[in-house]
Amino acid sequence: MTQNPIKLVSWNVNGLRAVMKKGFQDALKKLDADIVALQETKLQEDQLTEPMRRVCDYAVYFCHATVKKGYSGVAAYTRVKPDQVNYGIGVERFDSEGRIIEMDLGDVIFFNVYFPNGQMSDDRLRYKLDFYEAFFAHADECRKRGYSLIVTGDFNTAHNEIDLKNPKANADRSGFLRIERDWMDHIVNRGYVDTFRALYPDTVKYSWWTYRFNARQNNAGWRIDYFFVSRDLFDSGRVQDAFIDNSIYGSDHCPVGMILNM
Repeated sequence: MTQNPIKLVSWNVNGLRAVMKKGFQDALKKLDADIVALQETKLQEDQLTEPMRRVCDYAVYFCHATVKKGYSGVAAYTRVKPDQVNYGIGVERFDSEGRIIEMDLGDVIFFNVYFPNGQMSDDRLRYKLDFYEAFFAHADECRKRGYSLIVTGDFNTAHNEIDLKNPKANADRSGFLRIERDWMDHIVNRGYVDTFRALYPDTVKYSWWTYRFNARQNNAGWRIDYFFVSRDLFDSGRVQDAFIDNSIYGSDHCPVGMILNM
């Protein structure tokens, strides 16, 4: 079989308008990925500009929040032509926040997801956990139909102590609560593989740093951005590599990615 490796990248840009002013187009050229999934675009349809729509040779798909302007939102820049693109999972409670793009790539479905942050209140923490449940119920239905899955994005949870600089100090903070980490365990137990941790079990790298306290300069960060794949995709050997690219700036997150044989 002829192998055709493609590069997949995920990046929470913390505002597409903001990152456009910080070298976004140069960053995309440097990354040179076949698919770039963005989270937290913070845009509505009428705020899109031509430079946002026409970057290099990418086709681009946007999903916007309908309940709150300048909030949430995801986008996908792709050189791989999808057979079909869907937005959301058919649950208005979650779809109204513009958090999911689903691209059918033949035998693989690629999900770009911006999972909720639970820090604001107990209600938002409950929303986050309910979102995990609803999304992975939808994902599992796709698997039952015979698809292999890639689920990427900002999960807003560090899984284990290796995944953040100060685990003990953050044990009572949303993003590292035991109930959230249990959900990460649950995702793995449902048959999904954290590609970076599977390939680099002892490597300490982060993908998000607070803007305060010189956190990025001091590398006091969290790994909350992931590429998960269904177990069958990983076990088939099609995942060649996974990476975290700390050299790309412009957001409080950096890009993460993987190399896949299509």
